[in-house]
Amino acid sequence: MSAQSAGTQPARERPKVLVKEKIGESGVSLLREHFEVDVGIDWPEEELRERIGEYDGIVIRSATKMTDELIARADRLQVIGRAGVGVDNVDVDAATRRGIVVANAPESNVVTAAEHTMALLLALARNIPQAHTSLTSGKWERSSFSGVELYEKTLGIVGFGRIGQLVAHRARGFGMRVIAFDPLVSTERYRELGVEKAASADALYAQADFVTVHLPKTPETEGFLDADAFAKMRDGVRVLNVARGGLIDEAALKDALDSGKVAGAALDVFPSEPMTEHPLFGYPNVVMTPHLGASTAEATDRAGYQSAEQVVAALTGGVVSTAVNIPAIAAEDMEMLGPFLPLATQLGRLAMELAEGSSVERIEAAFLGRIADFDTRLLGLAVIVGALQGRTEEPVNLVNAPTMAQQRGIVFEERAVSEAQDFHELIRVTVVAGDQRVAVAGTGIGPNRVPHLVEVQNRRLTIELEPHVVVFRYEDLPGMVGRVGTVFGAHGINIASAAVGHTHDGEGTSTSSPEGSAQGGEEGSEAGQRLAAMVVTTDAPVPDSVVQEIVASDGFFNGWSIDLGETT
Repeated sequence: MSAQSAGTQPARERPKVLVKEKIGESGVSLLREHFEVDVGIDWPEEELRERIGEYDGIVIRSATKMTDELIARADRLQVIGRAGVGVDNVDVDAATRRGIVVANAPESNVVTAAEHTMALLLALARNIPQAHTSLTSGKWERSSFSGVELYEKTLGIVGFGRIGQLVAHRARGFGMRVIAFDPLVSTERYRELGVEKAASADALYAQADFVTVHLPKTPETEGFLDADAFAKMRDGVRVLNVARGGLIDEAALKDALDSGKVAGAALDVFPSEPMTEHPLFGYPNVVMTPHLGASTAEATDRAGYQSAEQVVAALTGGVVSTAVNIPAIAAEDMEMLGPFLPLATQLGRLAMELAEGSSVERIEAAFLGRIADFDTRLLGLAVIVGALQGRTEEPVNLVNAPTMAQQRGIVFEERAVSEAQDFHELIRVTVVAGDQRVAVAGTGIGPNRVPHLVEVQNRRLTIELEPHVVVFRYEDLPGMVGRVGTVFGAHGINIASAAVGHTHDGEGTSTSSPEGSAQGGEEGSEAGQRLAAMVVTTDAPVPDSVVQEIVASDGFFNGWSIDLGETT
């Protein structure tokens, strides 16, 4: 809620809310039940700048830009409601600094997006747009538009979050075999939905007649379907993108269509929008729509109503369930727990990266020492956020993290223990993926509680966590650290710090936990072999190719380049 006291504002009977962009009437009506409401759909930017200070809440869609400068003028503002999924047009950091809740409507368009995917899937299979154009131009060309059935065909879904799962449910209704790839979804969730779990994206490509992508847009997923991916697909495959522009390398797609490798494509999103010129315009086997995935009357009304609900909650003391910034907690708790939020997020991300490659079944968080005496639920949420960040189609935050984990069949368990043997406060995060348990632990050091990693893969060490981290597991022999430094230097990579943890394989014990933190079997090692873990922080991201160059040399077993990002 707003950091301002109600006593500093002029008295008035009801809070005042501005509906700046068009939303469904149901949302406006809900707001009017509680507040004085102005509808400023036609206001120019200058009028908004002049009058924003009058309002306690504002509802926007995508056109209004809530910049730092505009938010600074909003002296009374307590909540920004975004009638849609993303919040790219809101300076969330600026709002958070001023105690303003930012809430969106993340579930408003999932059904609509799934249905549009099915619409394009059918249009692609049966050449519906092309046949319509031909017929309305005065031609009768039945033989030119013979299509394929969906029945008993294999649909491959890359990215199995909420929308991907809804697509799977609908595709199974058409009698399709559905296979999906998403390491973040538990095996049990696949079973519940009657969907086959692909061991890798390549395994999915080898089997699918249709491939649809439902991934978040990140540097790692940009161009996810590239020339290499198309080469691994079945001849005559058809591909769809109703998720984010840029997930498909469109130049590679054009080449694959020209060669006949890809029989058809359907695109609803593009790297830049609006898109009115495209190299695939006019291709007879390509269906395109102008980003209609969320464009239904129901979705628009749902988004407006859901955002209005959040504004009502924020201004009447209710629970803002879709807030994208940090929810308010007691000041005395925040004083103790606040410095550990970045650590909890970083440990969640680090553990998930080290467990990559298997379906994640469980995330465990243990809070040890003095922090166990406080309400640690906020720290638990931060762990989930770190684990899921950049891996889900919808943005993850401290409020929606538990639901997003639950939707993926991931069990989250947290516990608090008042004692920590070696530290005043310790956070341990364990990710369970199949028969693998990956645990990392950290603490805050110094008066500012600077995040430090103190345990990784059952090896003790101490290193300050920075945005760019590389972890190696290797045979504990002389010269290994020097070899890493030499390769990094050859590639112009500057090492900020490094630490090594030594333990005989199978002999490690937990830093501060009575049950230990066993990792399960360690591939590539032999009984009694002395293994070590090396953690290196660098000034810039380390390319995976450099990590693999090191791992390919004698004595190294695994390596991970991890971007922990900037956490708050």
